[in-house]
Amino acid sequence: MIIDAAFDILSQQGEEAINVRAIAQKLGCSTQPVLYRFGSIEDIKREVYLKADRFHAEYITDIRGRYEMPMLEIGVLYIRFALEHRNLFRYLFQSDKFEHSSLEDLMAQDDLGEIIGIVAQAVETDEEKARDIFASLFLTAHGFASLLANNAMTYDEQYAVKMLNVAFFGAVGAAKGEFENNEKTS
Repeated sequence: MIIDAAFDILSQQGEEAINVRAIAQKLGCSTQPVLYRFGSIEDIKREVYLKADRFHAEYITDIRGRYEMPMLEIGVLYIRFALEHRNLFRYLFQSDKFEHSSLEDLMAQDDLGEIIGIVAQAVETDEEKARDIFASLFLTAHGFASLLANNAMTYDEQYAVKMLNVAFFGAVGAAKGEFENNEKTS
């Protein structure tokens, strides 16, 4: 119940609003039970992060065939998540949770295995190239998502889909060596 209450606070008000007093107030109790169960607000925030991460993963993998390619649908869902769940997106992807990590570390995470498998199967390539393709698509989707989560922008799904396609097919072409001649002359 404590984590659910903190998650609700995060969703509605943002990370700054998560504190023991706000959680206790939401639960209709004193701060003592909250602190008894969790030693600190940081312990609560770690658990809330895990819950938000699971929620995000379920959201972006809820593929229903809205687009021809599953990777395109995942990209659109990632962008929509940022638009519909701004506070969760900021907490997951724009906080210090990735401090001292590189983008390469992020792309090598084991929990991306399912998505990397979808990419590898879709373009008939190995896992390493699939990770590179996914990285290009992720960076494009993340750029859109970040702009939407942090600014009062209008979401144009057609434009987002167009740019995700450009990123995806460009990355596929690069992975398959279709642009090698351009790299040698650059």
